[in-house]
Amino acid sequence: MKTIIQRVKSASVTVDGQLVSSISRGLLIFAAIGREDTPKTCESMASKVLKVKLWDAEDGKKWKRSVQDIEGEVLCVSQFTLLASVKKGNKPDFHKSALPKEARELYDSFIGGVRTLYQAERVKDGIFGAMMDVALVNDGPVTIDIDSDPPPMENVSGLPEGELEGEFFKGHLSKTFDVPVRTAYELPASLLE
Repeated sequence: MKTIIQRVKSASVTVDGQLVSSISRGLLIFAAIGREDTPKTCESMASKVLKVKLWDAEDGKKWKRSVQDIEGEVLCVSQFTLLASVKKGNKPDFHKSALPKEARELYDSFIGGVRTLYQAERVKDGIFGAMMDVALVNDGPVTIDIDSDPPPMENVSGLPEGELEGEFFKGHLSKTFDVPVRTAYELPASLLE
């Protein structure tokens, strides 16, 4: 899952000329669901976006308060285009994005998590899959790109997967090397002196 969060003074979503949602001071969250995402990914991201410290403390210290701390509002907008790639040519490739049915279920899980972890009445939404006009007054501007946990690393150790236990290898390692042996009569004379 990928999210772009923006600290805003205000934001709104309009569809077909009709205002769908609007917020005052808080977060505008653009969220994209990927093919590898799960309900756990969405739950983790919901918690993360609410905890990111984007506002100053009352004593002036920078980056000390979250949207929850300032009792701000949240506007979530689904945006699969965040996962687009243009590595091969100029036309965006959306293969990393989840299929619409799965994406909708996981997006609903994400926004449901945000509502559950915060104050539901302070969390607004766009319309999933609609052509939305999003307006905002960025505060700062402050815009943060948040990816879900990186994909797991490949086993580069060369150890068989079945023998790994947690972060430790249980057993004995041995490796055989074939090293050519040179006898004294094959060494250069300068080394024998």
